[in-house]
Amino acid sequence: MKNAVIGNNKQKANLIVLGAVPRLLYLLQQESSSTELRTECAVVLGSLAMGTENNVKSLLDCHIIPALLQGLLSPDLKFIEACLRCLRTIFISPVTPEDLLYTDSSVISHLMGLLSRSRYTQEYICQIFSHCCKLQHWHSCGFNSLPQPLLCANGPDHQTILFNYGAVQNIAHLLVSTSNKVRMQALKCFSVLAFENPQVSMTLVNVSVDGELLPQIFVKMLQRDKPIEMQLTSAKCLTSMCRAGAIRTDDPCIVLKTLPCLVRMCSKDRLLEERVEGAETLAYLIETDVELQRMASITDHLIVMLADYFKYPSSVSAIADIKRLDHDLKHAHELRQAAFKLYASLGANDEDIRKKIIETENMMDRIVNGLSESSIKVRLAAVRCLHSLSRSVQQLRTSFQDHAVWKPLMKVLQNAPNEILVVASSTLCNLLLEFSPSKEPILESGAIELLCSLTQSENLALRVNGIWALMNMAFQAEQKIKSDILRGLSTEQLFQLLSDSDVNVLMKTLGLLRNLLSTRPHIDHIMSTHGKQIMQAVTLILEGEHNIEVKEQTLCILANIADGTTAKELIMTNDDILQKIKYYMSHSNAKLQLAAMFCISNLIWNEEEGSQERQDKLRDMGIVDILHKLSQSSDPNLCDKAKTALQQYLA
Repeated sequence: MKNAVIGNNKQKANLIVLGAVPRLLYLLQQESSSTELRTECAVVLGSLAMGTENNVKSLLDCHIIPALLQGLLSPDLKFIEACLRCLRTIFISPVTPEDLLYTDSSVISHLMGLLSRSRYTQEYICQIFSHCCKLQHWHSCGFNSLPQPLLCANGPDHQTILFNYGAVQNIAHLLVSTSNKVRMQALKCFSVLAFENPQVSMTLVNVSVDGELLPQIFVKMLQRDKPIEMQLTSAKCLTSMCRAGAIRTDDPCIVLKTLPCLVRMCSKDRLLEERVEGAETLAYLIETDVELQRMASITDHLIVMLADYFKYPSSVSAIADIKRLDHDLKHAHELRQAAFKLYASLGANDEDIRKKIIETENMMDRIVNGLSESSIKVRLAAVRCLHSLSRSVQQLRTSFQDHAVWKPLMKVLQNAPNEILVVASSTLCNLLLEFSPSKEPILESGAIELLCSLTQSENLALRVNGIWALMNMAFQAEQKIKSDILRGLSTEQLFQLLSDSDVNVLMKTLGLLRNLLSTRPHIDHIMSTHGKQIMQAVTLILEGEHNIEVKEQTLCILANIADGTTAKELIMTNDDILQKIKYYMSHSNAKLQLAAMFCISNLIWNEEEGSQERQDKLRDMGIVDILHKLSQSSDPNLCDKAKTALQQYLA
């Protein structure tokens, strides 16, 4: 059987169909079977697992994993190695749920114990851990006959479990193994353990092997004389540790070693897979640090080098067959995705870098084309790149306008998955800023309805972006646009947003209200139709447990209302609101005092009709006494504002 199936997928499938797997598993688990026979069974099962994904599914359906895990309890090393080799092959298949490794709390502990048995157990176990280490919660996998699961629906993720069972200490010494394969698998294991995990990363920094700290060992593995895979994986480890805060961004091991190594991986003399991995890891390393972005942008002409990522395959006519075409298209997608991601990170903060990116040959055309790619990953990366570049005022006015970027962006926003919607709607927020020439055509294309629907999303980021874009849209807008926004949102939805538990949603909604209630005719018009509801919302926020910024923004809305011609009567006839304004004039926070003062100033301005009656009423409430106190304030803004208000009484 073993000889018949080696390298022959058809024979493997035939044996599975003929029912060989249950029989092999039966022999494997029988104590009466000789160790040699059980070992051969594990070898044949491992060979079957090396076939197609359907083969692996068939093996999983026969509950092969519990049988192999049981085999690891054997005293015979050769049998253990055969079981581990088969487990490794099954777990690296994309059809195998990683959680199957964590169904019994004793399995991880036992695997840690087996690490010292041989170089093969070290290689296979590290490989299993690397492929079964995800940042996600466990869900039941249906093996009811197994012991109590180690993970529960709200339990720790795989990284934490492996860490708690001593993965760092048990695997660290393998980095200096005499076996290249063991060193490589140990390195890969650390690259996934440290990814977005501060706890693991902080621990790795302080672990030493043979008197050398792990970061120093990783740096040695970055050297040009080491295999490319080793250089890349070491760079990944150091990148994860840096992003987790365990290594400073200005540390020489990042600036002088990791970053140059990753840029080197982007050059055209590297293999396609290496170029993709190098660009994506570099994008992650520099994503949040402007100095690293600047450094990367001037290393080895990186910005120009990335343009080559869009030139694969160089000739479609040279493609011989459909299989080759599929292969080339897959690589083309991966290269474009990686390039867009790295451009997005490079241009995240620096205006000069954004300019260089946009000036790269056909860059805007490539981004626009990327927005309609068949691959969802490429589309997402292209939108991220566009979002990064849209932070530039100059580019919004020039390149974005020249290429009518808003058109494909609006198309992307139709029925897109949430991860694309979040980035695309963030980009739209920038395109709707008042100085952007794209604002008007976006409005005409029905954006209000789209954005109002986003504010109802269960996804928090989409709610924030929807209301943020509407806030930008309402800034210095015509009355018709403001009315359309209010109509599209509805009073009920506006109240829903004002009572949202997330402070970002609340702040952006208050910002929208403030922009809607600007210029007197607009203030009066909106308050004549929505005054009662808006005053009610303002009252609730000022009474609620909110931070200073929220209350300041709310008082600024009141100040805008107080600037209206007829709208100010809604404040003057509301004693509850007047008492709140008085309260905040004497508040301990100067920002809130100043905002409350703006309300009073707008109400008592003596050039406006009815100012005398309003002044008298506010004097009777004790407002003038507070103004006299504030005119002696050590805060120059408060002092000046109070004196200006008092002059209105003297005029």
